[in-house]
Amino acid sequence: MLSAEAAAEVRAALEVRRREAGERLAGLRAQFAEVVDAAAGANVDDEHDPEGATIAFERSQVDALARRAQQDLEDVAAALERFEDGSFGACEVCGEAIPLERLRARPMARTCVACASRR
Repeated sequence: MLSAEAAAEVRAALEVRRREAGERLAGLRAQFAEVVDAAAGANVDDEHDPEGATIAFERSQVDALARRAQQDLEDVAAALERFEDGSFGACEVCGEAIPLERLRARPMARTCVACASRR
């Protein structure tokens, strides 16, 4: 498994990702609210309004980015829970240790590269 030093490094990276994802999500929620508020006074018939498609696209795009940020937060929380229960760094498929290089690149990884490539 991971040395104490490597575990601390990866855990710190997870904390940074959690903070960044939280900030990104808050910003996207505010942006989504702005898009919705801006469209509130506009023509509600997106099909016939020249701006309607743009507004609908922007709303959809911001929503998709917010859902991705929320998923990132959930992935980080799950990784931190694995730290707590002692299973962090073990592949959930084969049980082998996930290499430190993979955890540095993707600290939320649940599987080793070999198992991930089989999916």
